[in-house]
Amino acid sequence: MTTAVVRALGALAHRAAHPPSRTACACPPPVTLADRADATVVRSGPVVAKAHAPGTPVPDLLTRIALADHSRLTGILLAPLRPRPLAPSAALHGRPVTLWPHGEPVDPDDPDAAPWTEAATLLAGLHRTPAPPSLALPPMRGPAKAALAVARMRAARPDDPATAPVLAAWRGLPAWARGEAPPPEHRSRFLCHGDLHLGQLVRHPAPHGPWTLIDIDDAGLGDPAWDLARPAAWYAAGLLPPDVWLRFLDAYRAAGGPAVPADGDPWPELDVPARALTVQTAALAYAKSAAEGRAPDEVERTMIDACARISSLPPRLTAGHSS
Repeated sequence: MTTAVVRALGALAHRAAHPPSRTACACPPPVTLADRADATVVRSGPVVAKAHAPGTPVPDLLTRIALADHSRLTGILLAPLRPRPLAPSAALHGRPVTLWPHGEPVDPDDPDAAPWTEAATLLAGLHRTPAPPSLALPPMRGPAKAALAVARMRAARPDDPATAPVLAAWRGLPAWARGEAPPPEHRSRFLCHGDLHLGQLVRHPAPHGPWTLIDIDDAGLGDPAWDLARPAAWYAAGLLPPDVWLRFLDAYRAAGGPAVPADGDPWPELDVPARALTVQTAALAYAKSAAEGRAPDEVERTMIDACARISSLPPRLTAGHSS
């Protein structure tokens, strides 16, 4: 199935990259950028074709594509090459497909050049932008993705006592952070990305254009603190150096981001989302390591250990703040 999807995406991207020609094509072969259960992404020249997850609700995807294409988000979200998904072919097994311009991603081999400041500024711009009234945006999918990660862990490691601290930290979260209830009303009407990490930034036009956010699959309305939660969780676990975290946080505040106060302690707003992302990361670590027949690696173990610390805290500190 996966090979058929990759080939079909490569053909779609290639056709979109240039008009048909009678002469022999000199284009290099398509390149697979990602091939996961939730997305398969293939590039041909300047065009990227993405097959979204099986079962993706097409009305929600259409709304999210319209958001990325909206003039209010120009320079913040990468705009699609066309405003509607392509009709999937039989080779794509019913998965909707979208076409995007290619952007230059973050270089994973150059951590010192990671665009934390730019990411923070883009997030602040997204969070400050009023939702277009013409779009009936769904909730952002951050809490739902955390719940899916815990479900994956349970399925991969049923009744494994090693997962107990992760599950305990999960149970200590308020219902909204587990995707079981909407967030508090005053925190639920902001435009959010829903899955912010450095892999969600590209330079466009490639390779030296400005940074912009990509991947709208989880975008929608919700608590903007969720978009800061992954770097906050990494910082709290010791994986993100304090100077990098402070540079990110200061840039977000300087750009007027509403997720945290303009000064003072940001953790009353970040605490619950950061704990949820810690659980999500630890749950995925257990699920992936089980699928690969190995023990969690050092970084994965760090997040699992962080869940153990979270689960040992008094309930009032774990779930008392829900906004």
